[in-house]
Amino acid sequence: MHPTCMSTTLQAGGGSIMVWSLFSWHDLGPLIHVEQRLNSTTYLSIIADQVHPIMSIAYPNGDSFLQQDNAPCHGAPIVQNWFQEHEGDFTLLRWPPQSLDLNPIEHLWDEVKRAIRQLVPQPSNMVSDSSHHLSTFRGVNA
Repeated sequence: MHPTCMSTTLQAGGGSIMVWSLFSWHDLGPLIHVEQRLNSTTYLSIIADQVHPIMSIAYPNGDSFLQQDNAPCHGAPIVQNWFQEHEGDFTLLRWPPQSLDLNPIEHLWDEVKRAIRQLVPQPSNMVSDSSHHLSTFRGVNA
């Protein structure tokens, strides 16, 4: 077949990017791109370097709540030790096992995914996909 008659396609969406975020009653937090596998070290870095400063500014009296699901990295000893060291900074809510449908951010991710699927044309590469995630995320009413 002649090359001008061929078109490159990607099977099953062609890849993915991982993002992490938070939201509160007041606003959406930042959309954090996770470049490597989300393990306990990466998760702790997000919590300590991104989430904790935001919560300290937004809730200086320590009257905020942080809700995690039961991802393995959330229960890792280094993560649990960090939370114990910062016990008065916010309240860490316990989360029942096997209850993803109860996690409020899952509804936000569903809205973002739905909006991205409706884009015409669809993002064609990871850089384009990443910028669409950010603009779509900011456009969702949390």
